[in-house]
Amino acid sequence: GEVFVSGSSTVEPISIRVGELAGEMSGGDLKVTVEGPGTGDGFAKFCAGETDISDASRPIDEEEIAACEESGIEYVELEVAIDGLTVATNPANEAITCLDIPGLYALFGPESEGFENWSDASELATEVGSAYAEDFPDAPLDISGPGEESGTYDTFVEFAIEGVAEEQGLPEEEWVTRADYSASANDNLIVQGIEGSESSLGWVGYAFYVNEQEAMKGIEIDAGEGCVAPTTETISDGTYPFSRSLYIYVNKAKAEENPAVASYVDLYLSEEGLATVAEAGYVDLPAERVTATQEAWAGR
Repeated sequence: GEVFVSGSSTVEPISIRVGELAGEMSGGDLKVTVEGPGTGDGFAKFCAGETDISDASRPIDEEEIAACEESGIEYVELEVAIDGLTVATNPANEAITCLDIPGLYALFGPESEGFENWSDASELATEVGSAYAEDFPDAPLDISGPGEESGTYDTFVEFAIEGVAEEQGLPEEEWVTRADYSASANDNLIVQGIEGSESSLGWVGYAFYVNEQEAMKGIEIDAGEGCVAPTTETISDGTYPFSRSLYIYVNKAKAEENPAVASYVDLYLSEEGLATVAEAGYVDLPAERVTATQEAWAGR
């Protein structure tokens, strides 16, 4: 049987590993195709009935829920892993080790369009209340990150931009990042961008940072409780401010009709399947959340 998975490029490495496992265990009878165009694009396909499973780095939103309802698609939401959205720079950028939310807003936000040097953002950072504005070096501000189709983009806006934009009195449609940065749906290209400039800045999922720690420096985040680095421990216990859940959404009817879909998800939520989470560089769910996910699947 065949299974078609699309959606988040963050969840993609986990789904691919489980797919490979499924292929091995079925002697090649189970074929899993996984794409990673981004969470939003994935839900568009899923709610049009084009895929069996949607990988997501954020929960499904109201418009997507409505689109699925309109197509008569019922689904089950399954939390599979924890990720820490990681803000990173080049190790050569010694001036920056920690940033707070106002500082991130001043570098990445809608009011920072046109800032080409870190120091260009210092005045805005001070204005919005950053304690780190004086750390910003006199160096080119080369930004790489995901595009708007990405759940990693949406989550970053929610964590780093929305609160300050609202305080600044901006209308809701302007609660976005600056548009003038190097945007890509491919996480590996974002990583290359961060590694390619000595004064770079960007954001990726934790796994893409963990695999590149030699060439990338993770910036600690201060959300009011002091600077916290992204590590397996801080992401797992939630002390890292940019922790988020990763999900798969399964089309219930397709899981009924196609035994391959059900056996793929069974494997995903088994001990062997969930072992791929850490292998892919993400953080395991605590035991009680694994149980909740398994019960949600069993109770579909």
